[in-house]
Amino acid sequence: MNESFSLNERRPARAGLAAMLAVLACLALGPVAHAEQADKDKPMNIEADNMTYDDLKQVTVFTGHVVATKGTILIKADRVDVRQDPQGYQYATGTMDPNSKDLAYFRQKREGVDEYIQGTAERIDYDGKKDLTTLTTNATVNRLQGLTTVMDTVHGSVVTYDGQNDFYTARAGKDVAGPGNPSGRVRAMLSPRNGGPAPLTGGPAKLAPASAIQGNATQ
Repeated sequence: MNESFSLNERRPARAGLAAMLAVLACLALGPVAHAEQADKDKPMNIEADNMTYDDLKQVTVFTGHVVATKGTILIKADRVDVRQDPQGYQYATGTMDPNSKDLAYFRQKREGVDEYIQGTAERIDYDGKKDLTTLTTNATVNRLQGLTTVMDTVHGSVVTYDGQNDFYTARAGKDVAGPGNPSGRVRAMLSPRNGGPAPLTGGPAKLAPASAIQGNATQ
């Protein structure tokens, strides 16, 4: 099952999602803003224990406590594969050691507001051309006020964040199944805007269902 959430518009609830959408339609998810627009034009800086370059595949592989930054974007993982297309767009895939209990980490600032999108998953794919981040397997994405206050949370098997349009998609899966959720349905916690910190710019935007998934689950 797929579920999609937009930060910038409101649309009618659809059959099969009525119970959840009745709640979502009443909740605000922050000001109209996008991911930091300058991020895609910033260089990617990476620290790691080791680096190898595969000339045949045109991929640079970093391993060991990898920390990758690109503007406000931050990715932490055991391994990060980086490639660049002929147009200069950069792509990064962060993964964890199969024996690790930790998850790969992602964070990006939203433009014009003191808010960040933060996520964890076993695999994180960043598409610099589309400004699209895909978190795969046991994925959790939070909207943070500042760097510490969790305002909203989406948890699913696959969660994507479209930074150009401030748009989420979430997909259910067995990897997030557990007591009380045997089928691994998407779960979300959404805070009301009433009484919350005021945005730096723009007015409130509504969280709403979308008619289609935006982007691919994997590259």
